[in-house]
Order: sequence, then C-alpha cells, then structure tokens
Amino acid sequence: MRALTATNDFVVKFANVNGSGSASANTLFAKSILRMGIPIASRNIFPSNIQGLPTWFEVRVSGEGHLGRRGGVDLMVAMNPQTWDRDVAEIEPGGYLLYDSTKPLPKSKFREDVNVIGVPLTEMCNAAYTDARQRQLMKNIMYVGALSALLQIDPAVVETLLGEQYKGKERLAQSNRDAFHMGRDWALRNLECPIGLRLSALDAVGERIFVDGNSAAALGAVYGGATVCAWYPITPSTSLAEAFERYCRRLRMDPETGKKRFAIVQAEDELASIGIVVGAAWNGARAFTATSGPGISLMQEFVGLAYFAEIPAVIFDVQRAGPSTGMPTRTQQADILAAAYASHGDTKHILLFPEDPHECFTMGADAFDLADRFQTPVFVMLDLDIGMNDWLCEPFRWDDARRMDRGKVMTAEELEAGKTFGRYLDVDGDGIPYRTYPGTHPSKGAFFTRGTSRDRFARYTEQGSAYVDNMQRLLRKFETAKAYVPRPVERRAAQPTRDGVIYYGSSSAAMREALGALEADGIHLDALRVRAFPFHDDVMDFIARHDRVFVVEQNRDAQLRTLLTIEGCVDPARLVPILHYDGTPITARFIRAAIADKASALNVVPLRKAMP
Repeated sequence: MRALTATNDFVVKFANVNGSGSASANTLFAKSILRMGIPIASRNIFPSNIQGLPTWFEVRVSGEGHLGRRGGVDLMVAMNPQTWDRDVAEIEPGGYLLYDSTKPLPKSKFREDVNVIGVPLTEMCNAAYTDARQRQLMKNIMYVGALSALLQIDPAVVETLLGEQYKGKERLAQSNRDAFHMGRDWALRNLECPIGLRLSALDAVGERIFVDGNSAAALGAVYGGATVCAWYPITPSTSLAEAFERYCRRLRMDPETGKKRFAIVQAEDELASIGIVVGAAWNGARAFTATSGPGISLMQEFVGLAYFAEIPAVIFDVQRAGPSTGMPTRTQQADILAAAYASHGDTKHILLFPEDPHECFTMGADAFDLADRFQTPVFVMLDLDIGMNDWLCEPFRWDDARRMDRGKVMTAEELEAGKTFGRYLDVDGDGIPYRTYPGTHPSKGAFFTRGTSRDRFARYTEQGSAYVDNMQRLLRKFETAKAYVPRPVERRAAQPTRDGVIYYGSSSAAMREALGALEADGIHLDALRVRAFPFHDDVMDFIARHDRVFVVEQNRDAQLRTLLTIEGCVDPARLVPILHYDGTPITARFIRAAIADKASALNVVPLRKAMP
C-alpha cells in the first residue's frame, strides 16, 4: 500500500469525546512541535455542551509557515467510536489511522488505502491504573507518547513542557511523564517507527508567540487605556472579558493602596452591558463590551443612542454561526451587515477586521482612539477561529510612551476664555464636534446628551432642516474616518492581471496560501486584504482597476460584497462571491478550488492543470 511521506508538512487530527480530558494532551502535542522550532496551526472544533459530544483538534504542521487550514487529514487519531466512520473518511489516500486496538474491529471499519496503526491504549491503562478517571486521562498522554515515536518528536521537549504545565506539582508531572513513556516505549517496541510523516527540528518559529485572539484583544484593551468592561457571558467572547480581568489585576492595581483602577461588571443581559459602557464612556472612561452575534442583536437600541448622541464605545464582536442560537461553537463572518448598520434609522459604524491575534492586540488598542476621536461606537470584528484558537503570530510591542488620542475635548480654560462651544457644532468641517467631560466647568460646556433631534447647540428641536443638518454632519464624520482607519494591504500578482480578490479577517492565512497555489495553476490575481469599514479609498481604487474581483468570506449572503456594492456603488456583476459557511474555518484547498471553478466558468483565464 502507498504511504504518505512528508517532513514537517502534514495534518494531524484528533477525534475525541468532549469532557474526556483530551484537550490538555492534544495541546501538549501541538506545543511540543512548536518547541522543536516547527510552525504549526491548531484548530479546536468543539461542541456547545459540557461533555459527551464529539470534539476534534486539528494540528497542521507547516515548515513553510502556512497558518491557515489546508484541508484534508494525513494522520487521524480516532478515539471516538461515535464518529469513527466520518473520521476515517477524512483521511487522505495513503494516510494513517491511529486507534485504540484493545478491542478488535471488523475489517469493514477500515479503508484499504489507509495505513492502520493500532495501539492497545485501554489495555495498557487498565494494567497500570485502578482509578477510572486516571485511566482516561493517562490514555490521552499515552497516545501522545506513541505519536512521539511515530513522528520523531523529541521526548525531552515533552518532558520539559509537562514540567512547566505542572510546576509545583511534581508528583502529577511525574505520573504524566510515566504515561508518556509508557506509550512511547510500546510504540518503539511494537511498531515501525518513524512512519512516513516525520518531524525534523527547525529554527522557523523565531520570536513569535502562540496565543489566542481573545486574550490578545483583552491585552490590547488594557494597552488602549480601557478601565471599564461591562459584559454578559456568551460563547465565544466570554474568555475576552475574563482575560481583561486577569490582565487588569496585574496591570491596573494601584501600587500604593492596592485598590483596583478598573471596573468590570457582569450585567444582567447584553442590553444592560452596552448601556453601562455608554454611560461610562459619556463620563470620560474608556469602556467596552465583548459579545457575539446574538448580543449585537440585543444591543441595537443603545448602539443607536451612542451613534446619535455621539458617545464613544468599543464593542468586541467575536462572531459565531447564526442566526438565532445557530451553532454557538462554530465560526463565521456573518455579523458584518448587522454591525455596520446596527440600530434602526440611518446609521453607519466603524468596523475593524483583525486577521490574527497580533492585530487583535493592535486594533483592540486603536479602537479606543478611534471611538474617542469620532465620538462613536467602534466594532472590532473577531470570530471564533481567531478568538478561541491559539495562533502563531508576531510578539506584541508595548510602548510606555504611547499616549491616548482623546479627540476633540474642550477644556475648562478654553471655555473660560470664551471659546464658542456647541455640542454638535462642526467648526473644522470634518464632521466631528467638540465635547466636554462632565464636571469640566461649573456653568459652561454641555453635559446633557440627547438621543433626540437637536440643533448644533444641543437644543431640542423637531425642525426638519436641523435634523438634516445633523445627519449630514454625521456622514461627513464617517467620511473623515476613512483616513484614520487601518489601510488595506495589497499583494500584486506575479504577472500583470485584470483580476483581483478581496478578503479579510481570519480568512487571510488560508487566502495567502491559496494565492500561491492558484498562481501555480496559471490563475494570477492581485489581492487586497480589507482591514476596516468605512472603506479606505484604496479599496474602491482596487475594484476600479480590475475587471472582476472575487470576494472571499465566511457567510452565506456575501455580506462584505453587499457592503462594497452599497457603499461603493459597484456593479454587483463585477464582484464574484466565494462563500464558505459550514462553521469550520475556511481552508486553502476550498479557496483554490472555488476560485478555479468560478474562473473557469467565467472564462477569466485558462487552467494549466486540473484541481485536486
């Protein structure tokens, strides 16, 4: 039988049962490869219950540094009988299946084009341990041991990681080391090691860190000056608020008194949480909430108030699959339109699209500057793939000299000097009025904020001309924001082309890999990664320069394409949707095949070879 052979370039997938303790062992496996200097990308695909349902953990090993999902599985570690058939079907021809061979399985349960590796894990655990829970946990560590022999993982690296994981708990660390070597020694004695998939130490990780986007965004919020977080628990954003609290306890405590210099409120619901954020921000604090799509739906009323009354607010939207409850633990990019036009009436909000945890950190900090400068809500659009999975990314840079941009805030001295103050008066022509903090001056300035129609001096009025004047000014402000939001990033094709592709967010890693594969297929595309809404002028210039532009996104309704069509008055026929929305992170193989199929159908370019 043909067997796959590859060094530092393959995909391992673990099929487990949620609540079995497998997450710790699978993460140990991933980190041990990183410690060997080999880049990896891991994805945790888990159910929305506590335990009992299937869960998967995918580790892509890529010496070339590809961090998106490739698609396909080269080695399946099948530990869940419930999903056996589906898991076996995923394996590439010539790939490998590792399973617990304690109980024999009929030949019909295997594929003839897959190399089967049986390890009697349950038998070994029953012989070594008497406690049922210990048997289950150590079985996970044992299969990591077997994998270390099969794939040539340095055992010293694993031992070091176990020591770090159980620091101060030497007995526990040693028991895990024993289980690891039990699995490893059995494989070395009874199996042909290594198999065709092998690891070879590299120095390709460098200074990069391995971190999830929610933790990165939380630290970015601290760096950006946030002192107030109001939130209501919801998957997959809860860990962002929890991480913010952990960082605040380290970085936001008064060194002399030991008192907190932050406020974190778990509100009774999402509407209350954004209400608290708006109130705190009106009072001068930098405040935010973390939520997901259902929370955005519930926050609409207060978001509209913040937009119309012009109060800063930052909202971290960690997107998941909807609508309604949808698939709470699956990823999508399906809140784009809901966030861009949140609330009733005419609204437009600033959106930021980070591609990895590093941008979650930087955009998480910059969002507060943008919210203050434009006196408006700013949405940071993560998704579950970025937010809850660990990514290899550039380290964060913390600059103690960084100063907050509070925007147009009039001081007591300026008011005392007689400077004209109108809360909704545009004196600079950029649509942004001046504001004052409550308590700035005993008699001058305006501390009352209106969510109703008003004139330029915040006086209530229902005159149509005053309302139109105010709404047009808000549009000018939104137009001004184009020069302040992150610019798109362009990549030119290897040869001149009239075809392009636009993408954003967590699709970026898979997109970059797909572009190289498409060029090898004779499909040359200029590429543009959009990083914010309102769209920088570069975005519309990019579309204008190309005859057709593919728009890659992870939702059913082509939401970014819709936004581009509306805001840029673009002929929809020129924007070709490439849509992935099954709840799993998009893969390079999917993008490559989908664009090739569309390109062939549209006669954009001839194909030199068939797609796999």
